[in-house]
Amino acid sequence: MDDAWAVLRNTTPARIGLGRAGNSLPTRRVLEFNAAHAAARDAVHEPLDVDCLTEQISNVGHGVPVRVHSRAASRDEYLRRPDLGRIPADLSALPTTGADIGIVLADGLSPRALTEHAAGMVVALVREFNGRYRVAPPVIATQARVGIGDHIGQVLGVTTVLVLIGERPGLSVADSLGIYLTHLPAPGRTDADRNCISNIHPPDGLDYHTAAVTVAALVAGARKLSRSGVTLKDTSRTELVAGGALNVESPGAGRWPAIVSRVPHR
Repeated sequence: MDDAWAVLRNTTPARIGLGRAGNSLPTRRVLEFNAAHAAARDAVHEPLDVDCLTEQISNVGHGVPVRVHSRAASRDEYLRRPDLGRIPADLSALPTTGADIGIVLADGLSPRALTEHAAGMVVALVREFNGRYRVAPPVIATQARVGIGDHIGQVLGVTTVLVLIGERPGLSVADSLGIYLTHLPAPGRTDADRNCISNIHPPDGLDYHTAAVTVAALVAGARKLSRSGVTLKDTSRTELVAGGALNVESPGAGRWPAIVSRVPHR
């Protein structure tokens, strides 16, 4: 029998048109759901291999990453106390750089996302910045949430901080990376002061180059406005289309980052 949902299922990871077996789902669909749920739980609890990430990022340049830890003493405490994940335990190892850009690599709710995508994303960012900005040595933050970047960015003395963080796993993606941009970072910044590029996980999600182009456009806009957040809008797609770098008729043209001005569920 023809499956009328097959074409639509090929366009989305959402669970649609799963069929029925009596009053329930088919056994195959139930097992797929259970496997996806297990993968999401594993991604949350999987510890970040800091030594491996340090080696990967060190090869990119801009110095050996500095390591910091939040005030959450364990993964369990991190999950129960989001507030502790936003506050660093000790920042005495951080240099004061006065650089334009600070990059924080935070494990967040999916350390796997950093393991899979951080190095490639940092390479794309550095390439896109193309020497226009001075970049501080990267910082690896564990048991960390987005807000920890405000403290790190202030101590580094950077103009804009980029927090690359593992996003909450879903039932279709367990290794999605997000980038949260805060201009003039300092403790006390609110979610309305940030911009986010989400869903970075090639080949099925946003690719590194597109994400880097978007970040660069937001950085330039933040420097022009002297602020980030709700008043800062992304113009990178318009500029790419106008310049012919993006073919809006191409099959992948609809895949564009979700740009939000607040940090959801952090």
